[in-house]
Amino acid sequence: MRRPSGRHCDRGSSDPRRKRGREAASPCHHLALFLLLACGPSPDSADPTSTEPSIFIDAAPAANLDFAYLNGMSGEHYFNEIMGGGAALFDFDNDGDLDVYLVQGRKLGPDLTFPPPAGTPLTDRLYRNDLPKPGAGGAAGATLRFTDVTGASRIEAAGYGMGVATGDFDNDGWTDLYVTNFGSNQLLRNRGDGTFDDVTAASGADDPRWSVAATFFDFDRDGWLDLYVGNYVDYSLEGHTPCPLPSGVMTYCAPGAYRPAADSLFRNRGDGTFEDVSTPSGIGTEPGSGLGAVAADFNGDRWIDLYVANDLMWNRLWINRGDGTFTDNALLAGVAVNREGQPEAGMGVDAGDFDGDGDPDIVVSHLEQETNTLYVNGGAGLFRDQSASSQLGPPSLPFTAFGIGWIDYDNDSWLDVLVVNGAVIGIDAQIREGDPYPLRQPDQLFRNLGDGTFADVTTEAGTVFESSEVSRAAAFGDIDNDGDLDVVVVNSNAPTRLLLNQVGQDRPWLGLRLVAHDRDALGAQVLIHRQDAPPIWRHVHTDGSYVSARDPRVLVGLGSKDGALVTEVEVRWPDGAVERWTDVQPGEYRTLVQGEGEAIASREPAAPLE
Repeated sequence: MRRPSGRHCDRGSSDPRRKRGREAASPCHHLALFLLLACGPSPDSADPTSTEPSIFIDAAPAANLDFAYLNGMSGEHYFNEIMGGGAALFDFDNDGDLDVYLVQGRKLGPDLTFPPPAGTPLTDRLYRNDLPKPGAGGAAGATLRFTDVTGASRIEAAGYGMGVATGDFDNDGWTDLYVTNFGSNQLLRNRGDGTFDDVTAASGADDPRWSVAATFFDFDRDGWLDLYVGNYVDYSLEGHTPCPLPSGVMTYCAPGAYRPAADSLFRNRGDGTFEDVSTPSGIGTEPGSGLGAVAADFNGDRWIDLYVANDLMWNRLWINRGDGTFTDNALLAGVAVNREGQPEAGMGVDAGDFDGDGDPDIVVSHLEQETNTLYVNGGAGLFRDQSASSQLGPPSLPFTAFGIGWIDYDNDSWLDVLVVNGAVIGIDAQIREGDPYPLRQPDQLFRNLGDGTFADVTTEAGTVFESSEVSRAAAFGDIDNDGDLDVVVVNSNAPTRLLLNQVGQDRPWLGLRLVAHDRDALGAQVLIHRQDAPPIWRHVHTDGSYVSARDPRVLVGLGSKDGALVTEVEVRWPDGAVERWTDVQPGEYRTLVQGEGEAIASREPAAPLE
């Protein structure tokens, strides 16, 4: 990235504890250190003249999700200050709802620009979702409440946090955490009793460099999740030098000022340890300033590939050759650079079938004046840059985007795009106003029109989208289990937002958890056949966006009631087996376990999903 810009700290809150209720103004939610101006009205206060509900409301204050990522800035413009921090949505206690893990920064100097409130620990935090269960007043419309259980969990994570990945690396049925840091990382093993063990050293999965992206995926199809770790640049506080703007004001340097770092790939041995195969696999042989990563089968050969978004360098499309090695096919595939042949400041990335043709398309977030980029998969892993023709790119020109994701927010069966923004180079107007963190920008929401184009619907998204903050992570998942996708947005030096979806649950939906080897079947492909409507293709993953981990469940919007009758669900498991279920009903979450469906003949590896 060339870098920085931002938003106002939100100084208001609402009381949106019941998802389908209207928001009401309430007293200001105080995180005193972050309040730069006097308290104002809640960004989610309802317009009494409006007859349409906002698409999202901020439920974080009412739900007790009281966290702010503190970047530790002290006026020195250390490079790592503008990059964190991450969030994970995962069910750590296996009670059927999504809990939240939030990565924290730490102090970088004695005199902090944003000192934490007295008694606030500068460590990562784990919040348990106490959503009432069905039959006990739970499910749709229930009161949403989180409890900070960090102490009870025995998690000790006090590094300078960047991001987090989720996956059950030891196949014991409990989801584990991998935390990336500015410095050594941490692998936290879920013991299944509410506590975690730090097994970083014993597992051999540490990387002491500046890691940002990470993802668990089974690249060798042996039933055990392997681990990719994306490293950024060779930077240290000791070698720090700030960079000046043309006005003479000091700001953050671009990544080109530092050497790019090589990435790591760890193969899971199946005994609780990992083997470093970075060099023999090929992935560690090409340094790059990687910030975003997503694993998917991009060329239809049933082997999971890896796409890495690099900052101001060519992106990488690591095609899995099925023999333990990867080949970078990004340039040939059309996803290394934009349509003008220029590398861009790739930050976040996601993969999903936005056009309904049965293969994963790629969306990448970028720096202001570059546009966010849409790479459309034409089949067999060959892509076209359709950022301009899709109308997704032009509205993003004024903003620097980080977290990004395919999200069918209205459950019409078409994948929309949500983007969270925050600059990296000081914004002149905010500098002139004396803003100590002049990087604030609003977020954006784009609706998929189903014809290859998008409409900017940010003005309909809710008043929380009118505030300007320095957003980084965006983690997607159905937090209140009512059948639509919600979003946790982590802001730097400002409160974390919980964007609760208010509209998606009004259309038919289907939720699926796919289980193989006693864990979430990351990499599995799902084809939902509907009566008198086109099929819908999705894949199981927890990666993508930026420094975040998402809900592993597949949540499918079925569109209108006429197209909501599901006739068959076909699952293509990571090991190549194919099964189907014909008794799956809309409006519920269903767990499908490998071996319990009807086995069907596998199609040719590169056959289109039709």
